[in-house]
Amino acid sequence: MGQPVTSPTRVGIVGVGAIAGQYLASFPTLEHLRLVAVADLDMDRARSVAESAPVPGVRALTVDELLADPEVDVVLNLTIPRAHADIALRAIAAGKDVYGEKPLTATVAEGVEVLAAAQAAGVRVACAPDTVLGTGVQTARAAVDAGLIGKPISASATMVTPGHERWHPNPDFYYAPGGGPLLDMGPYYVTALVSLLGPVTRVIGAASHTRAERTIGSGPRAGEVIPVTTDSHVTGILTHASGALSTLFMSFDAVATRSSNIEVHGETASLIVPDPNGFEGDVRIRRLGENDWETLPVSAGYPGASRGIGLDDFAATPADQTPRASGDLALHVLEIMESVLTSAHSGSAVTIASTVERPAAVPQH
Repeated sequence: MGQPVTSPTRVGIVGVGAIAGQYLASFPTLEHLRLVAVADLDMDRARSVAESAPVPGVRALTVDELLADPEVDVVLNLTIPRAHADIALRAIAAGKDVYGEKPLTATVAEGVEVLAAAQAAGVRVACAPDTVLGTGVQTARAAVDAGLIGKPISASATMVTPGHERWHPNPDFYYAPGGGPLLDMGPYYVTALVSLLGPVTRVIGAASHTRAERTIGSGPRAGEVIPVTTDSHVTGILTHASGALSTLFMSFDAVATRSSNIEVHGETASLIVPDPNGFEGDVRIRRLGENDWETLPVSAGYPGASRGIGLDDFAATPADQTPRASGDLALHVLEIMESVLTSAHSGSAVTIASTVERPAAVPQH
């Protein structure tokens, strides 16, 4: 079985790269968690992060030391996507619960292996994104669940950026298999769509890439050229079990969009859902027969949330209940995205084998 439940849950972070800073900043506000250790392949970086952590008593360990440490209850896996499965499986073998940065793993096959190993070991797996637990997506979900838009018909999700190499000092993995705009940014949008409209049963996709190389724009490697070996522009159509249709538009090639948001359309109204890469934002509704959009009051979600709220929610969820940011949800989202890419290359629709219950709504706090 997993580590005994403690209060608060003791967290060890593996991988303290760029995203780790956002999690570290949240720990002082997460009531069910206590950060106890950090590990990285670069021990100097691990020591620096431990020394500057916003909570006291954080130790810098090697990865092996952290995974074996009896003082760590849950491993927060912030490694790059291709390492997610390896670290998760090693943590599970050590009897630890695992909460991973998105995507769950680089491939669906790896994700299935991780969840099977966790079930066999009696430990739990959960996964980002947790932005869907904020007031933005949750207020929109409350509106859908209350019937404010009537029967949902369709949704669209749009994310456009000219590329992460403009700001990320080590962007290689964004342009390698397991990266790309869909697997990198898609989890925010697809997780939100599943939360709003339920599981997906079938997808069809198309994909391309405009440039074979990218130039790093910042940091010590600025000016270095890296290859693009994965799709950098992806579109997809998702058929939900409810019958609603969602359209994805994810690009590292195009220049800009007016708003990286989601729109949900029903028989009696349309909703504008704020950027699911954030936790907050206005939810606007335009009802049939009206000429203007109305901003809905916040009615659900964790207010003032930041990265790590999903791990905190996970720690607060009893072991016999499914956490909102569950591994099953992450696997379903990963299968949707992988299948869109499979469809893009085969030219045929792909049936989604997995399914999942919509995660429990977050009431207004």
